[in-house]
Amino acid sequence: MKHHFGDFLDRTSDYWSIVPNIQRYAYDSDGIIKNKDEVKILTIGKQHENWKQILECPNLEELTLHDPSKEQVQSIRKLTQLKRLRITFFRTTDIEFIGDLNNLEELILEYVSGFSNLNPLLKLTKLKSLHLENLRSVSNFEGLKGLNSLRYLRIDGTVDWSQPIENFEFLNGLPSLEVLSLGFVVNHSLFPALLPVLHLKRLRKIKIGRATFPTKEYAFLQVALPNVEGCSWDLCWDYGDNFEFLGKRAGFVKKKSPSVKKRCEEFIRSFEEMKKESEKIVKDVRR
Repeated sequence: MKHHFGDFLDRTSDYWSIVPNIQRYAYDSDGIIKNKDEVKILTIGKQHENWKQILECPNLEELTLHDPSKEQVQSIRKLTQLKRLRITFFRTTDIEFIGDLNNLEELILEYVSGFSNLNPLLKLTKLKSLHLENLRSVSNFEGLKGLNSLRYLRIDGTVDWSQPIENFEFLNGLPSLEVLSLGFVVNHSLFPALLPVLHLKRLRKIKIGRATFPTKEYAFLQVALPNVEGCSWDLCWDYGDNFEFLGKRAGFVKKKSPSVKKRCEEFIRSFEEMKKESEKIVKDVRR
């Protein structure tokens, strides 16, 4: 059965032009391509027998490697004209091969495991959009530091596995970042873990789930990024029979509870105190 990934790419601006995941198979061709000069988008995998013809398509701009062989992956070093690349379900000890694709603008790595070093990405000086999902051997993202053209970044895990992130210091080296999107991730640094967002002078949008970080991190973001879209969360979210408090393991109160009003008011007051603490931190950094 063919697996269709969900498409979590923010297509509201010009960050992504790569075809949505569900459309990848529309460009799956194992037959002989006659009009090679006209081909701009293809999908291949290890089951394709005639895959080497991708090397004969001079105007190929977009490639999806779905469950590819090592030979297929290594061969794309020659496709230096590529602008968009998606790799899914692949195990490798390194991603050095990507460094040769110096015209890449959009890159998606989904379920690519076995490697831990992201440094080869620094060779992609034109890269504007990057989606990293379920990279099982990666926890240190310092290899992203220095991607000066990167405008969009999403780091994600899955419902049953959260992508570990040692710290967010790498954000200091992303001067052009406009969108920061975090899915199923787990943070391994102390508060304020997201302090480096203060260096993101061009940030326009942030996308973070309500239960990804401790409550104090959300208070910090509201103070640090007052004009950034996505930094406004319901403190007591109306969800089913409960009001859920903002933050990881922040708890909830049942709507029918006699103390529901009191509990929500207490949480709101505590959040305001957290914001005051964050205001001092931000002020000290900006001095």
